[in-house]
Amino acid sequence: MVQASRQRKQRRGVTAGTQDRQNRQNRQNSMETIGFIGLGIMGAPMAGHLLDAGYGVVTSSHRKPPPAELSAKGLKAVAGHDAVARAVDIVVTMVPDTPQVEEVLFGKKGVAEGLSKGKLVIDMSSISPIATKEFASRINALGCDYLDAPVSGGEVGAKAASLTIMVGGEDKAFDRARPVFATMGKNITLVGGNGVGQTTKVANQIVVALTIEAVAEALVFAAKAGADPARVRQALMGGLAASRILEVHGERMVKRTFQPGFRIELHQKDLALALDGARALGVALPNTAMTQQLFGSCAANGCAREDHSALVKALERLAGHAIGRG
Repeated sequence: MVQASRQRKQRRGVTAGTQDRQNRQNRQNSMETIGFIGLGIMGAPMAGHLLDAGYGVVTSSHRKPPPAELSAKGLKAVAGHDAVARAVDIVVTMVPDTPQVEEVLFGKKGVAEGLSKGKLVIDMSSISPIATKEFASRINALGCDYLDAPVSGGEVGAKAASLTIMVGGEDKAFDRARPVFATMGKNITLVGGNGVGQTTKVANQIVVALTIEAVAEALVFAAKAGADPARVRQALMGGLAASRILEVHGERMVKRTFQPGFRIELHQKDLALALDGARALGVALPNTAMTQQLFGSCAANGCAREDHSALVKALERLAGHAIGRG
């Protein structure tokens, strides 16, 4: 009887395991397949979350093989961006700048060559709002929808699936993409039509850059006045000056941990977009321009690929005083 009972439990276990696998397969079959182009500091963890959620994900191997940890999760690689577009329902791009997005979408063997009517293209890069409107128009002409959906939160947010996602495009495309966004972020907002997502990201980068500069300025002042910058930061975290940037980037400044979550050279690109747009609109952005000069000083001194919190080094040079340890 004991043996028979054990055999019944084993059969139930096998049946339950088989059912679980079938349920997972059914969920995968009902989910849209995703192409993900751009598996860098941000893109790799974002694609990983899609795989963890059960999406089938395809990437291009035209430059280098995909990360092994993503391949182990089931990421598939094909030759060419056009092949990615043919294989999936939704194409996501996450590359550094406007020229790279244009090349991925419209270059030789680009995404546009593999699109068919009804597919959706989502650009999650941070690029020019003006170029974004042009790209959207060209994709729409192929019978496909386009969303610009840049993100904020850096490497930390990408790994934690807590990114803020600022979306520009049509309601129906946004509704279709919402489950995809939900695997990668928390604060997901449709802010307007195509290009408005990128405009919102530029505004975000102005706030981030100027707040990093303010935190750096305050800590350099406090340190040269003889205060412990770590304790000053701790005290400020309890008052109105508290912010996520004071918490995370202030700590980086004190501890001298400038390995990139978001590189100075990329923030320079974003502020260039802000200043170019401001000139076109006839808007003055004096503090943005000043902060861009400080980033330029850092880049000229070999820090272009360090985290943007390393902006503090430009102010330290001006003050003749370095804060922190290391």
